[in-house]
Amino acid sequence: QVQLVESGGGLVQAGGSLRLSCAASGRTSSSYAMGWFRQVPGKEREFVAAISKNGGSTDHADSVKGRFTISRDNAKNTVYLQMNSLKPEDTAVYYCAARSVSASRLSRHYDYWGQGTQVTVSS
Repeated sequence: QVQLVESGGGLVQAGGSLRLSCAASGRTSSSYAMGWFRQVPGKEREFVAAISKNGGSTDHADSVKGRFTISRDNAKNTVYLQMNSLKPEDTAVYYCAARSVSASRLSRHYDYWGQGTQVTVSS
């Protein structure tokens, strides 16, 4: 089992940057593929990015490709989401998630979730 805690959210102007972190405790994070998802009220949770257990493979949603980058540091049990050129439509609660097999774009495939961190982008 693993516990996940996100941090790094906040309020930023359009065009700005934020870096989200997801710290894992319990079983080491290298045992899990990791994903970032986001959700706004009244909408389904949306895939943002995912990374394989060793970080050798990444996947990004088309809506964030070229602006966001997922990475991980297994020595620190931490996964990151670097978000650049932020847009108001990126405003959401961002969640990290862990899965004991391969990375996936589907939220229902993930076994563990953090509590989320709010990202608000003002225009």
